[in-house]
Amino acid sequence: MRAGREGGSAARWRTVAAAATLAAVLTAASAAQGPAGAPDGSAPDRPAPDRPAPQGAAPDRPAPDRTAPDRAVTGAPYGGTGFAGEVVRTETGPVRGVRSGEHTLFLGIPYAAPPKGAYRWTPPRPAARWSGVRDATKPGPLCPQVPSSYAPIASEEEDCLVLNVTTPPGSARRPAPVLVWIHGDGAVGGGAFFDGRRLAAQGLVVVTVNYRMGVFGGLALPGLEGSGTFGLQDQQAALAWVRRNAAAFGGDPGNVTVAGVSFGAAAIAGHLTSPGARNLFDRAVMASGEGMLDMPAGAMGPGVPGYPWYVWRTDREMRGITTEMTAPLGCAHRDPARTLGCLRALPVKRILEVPHIMNAFQAFGYGTPALPELPAGALREGRFHRVPVLSGATRDEHRTFVGMLYDAVGKPMTEDGYREALRTAFGRNAERVRAAYPSDAFPSPGLAWATVVTDRMWARGTEAQNRALGRHVPTYAYEFADRDAPMFLPLPGGFDFGAYHAGDLSYLFEDEKAEPLFTPAQRELAATMTAYWAAFARSGDPNAPGLPRWTPYRPGDRPPYTQSLAPDRIGPVDYHREHRLGFWSRLP
Repeated sequence: MRAGREGGSAARWRTVAAAATLAAVLTAASAAQGPAGAPDGSAPDRPAPDRPAPQGAAPDRPAPDRTAPDRAVTGAPYGGTGFAGEVVRTETGPVRGVRSGEHTLFLGIPYAAPPKGAYRWTPPRPAARWSGVRDATKPGPLCPQVPSSYAPIASEEEDCLVLNVTTPPGSARRPAPVLVWIHGDGAVGGGAFFDGRRLAAQGLVVVTVNYRMGVFGGLALPGLEGSGTFGLQDQQAALAWVRRNAAAFGGDPGNVTVAGVSFGAAAIAGHLTSPGARNLFDRAVMASGEGMLDMPAGAMGPGVPGYPWYVWRTDREMRGITTEMTAPLGCAHRDPARTLGCLRALPVKRILEVPHIMNAFQAFGYGTPALPELPAGALREGRFHRVPVLSGATRDEHRTFVGMLYDAVGKPMTEDGYREALRTAFGRNAERVRAAYPSDAFPSPGLAWATVVTDRMWARGTEAQNRALGRHVPTYAYEFADRDAPMFLPLPGGFDFGAYHAGDLSYLFEDEKAEPLFTPAQRELAATMTAYWAAFARSGDPNAPGLPRWTPYRPGDRPPYTQSLAPDRIGPVDYHREHRLGFWSRLP
């Protein structure tokens, strides 16, 4: 039994609520950055010494000031000015987009009917047809969510199942590959915060999607169709819409890549194993994915229990969360139909007033028709849709969370705190871990703890996922290693965040505020990364003329190939050695 493990539904939903840290990070940066969509910084990889020190241990260096100026949060993340663009006919009616430079943007297009009233907590239904030309020049509303100190945005709008399309410049002779972006978080955010122009400039049609989140995406009750998976099914409805409508925007409906970060990448792991997603996409990109993460106790803060599969819950567990979290609403009845009717009658505002009700459902329920089995287990055993995959993580994933949970509140982790965190997470093995990661080998105990969790949770989970995928489909592994990327979070400037969680997003999505902060080498890295992603979307292989060679990940290689992406170096990294995966494989 894992040290520090708690029982009961309260412990389970608190685990999920802890992941809201991630949601707040991603969305705060998305909203603050505007077009670029998300935060996180990072910087160059370094050659491994003959005898590897713990990752991030040295040299000690002052933390760079990478923070961008404060920006107001607005509901319209796309920057710049535009003018009325062309009219495109979709299956439900014509839409008029807006020109932005060389691109045309079509914003706020409904892909499903509003899930409100009697249709709240039902699987997505087809969008209604409209007469006349629909204005698609402004983003649609965000799905219901509550603000936080890191993500000061809110919405009570249920008519939110919309997507945004960005077309490539010029007129191509052949249909363009389509990339569908599933945003991270499970409680906050929206597709419009991710401006696809940088990727579209590489010849892609880019689609970003809203989906139901939190309690609206994950509520579970006995006998409820879609129980625990409404958000996941929304994403599948959007993918089906893309198959049917991509050609109208110059896209190739037979060449669709689904891509996502963090919680969005976990959703893709779900789609890879979901019967409902069969034949909806042809390739997958999973960035900082949570599909096979095993979270140790305390990783998301003191008192937060461990959980073996992080974002996956059984349908029964999701029903338990529903019972606990909806009790304050006065809707707890023995009859699930009465409970559902009571909840559907409540205004969104009243539901959102329950503390933690969005964060508690930051998970996907399995053991249902939409998600019949644990995706982590299905991936490991080879039961998933056979499509090429590009999969990776950042070099210092967990520094984001340590910085937020400790330093951001003025309580940096101490040496005693580090020892206690190790005891909570690893019990009788705590001293073995401390010997491998002594705090005096790092600039601070907090960075030592961040490295432990990065290696144990993120790197080990990413490697397990790549190994499972690589046995059956073409797989390309990467590590984003720019440890000086621009930062857009209101976090302490003295903490070295390194190549932190989702730091690669600023390099993939357009961002008029990040661009002035990029060095020439970082701009070149962004161009290389978008070229890799576009090549993969075209053919399932990121290699293209003029790009550094990227060897496929083969589980039998020693070590399997992982591409390091940094401004000063693009090439192989021994991911297994860098993150001490041999040590972790020997630890019970």
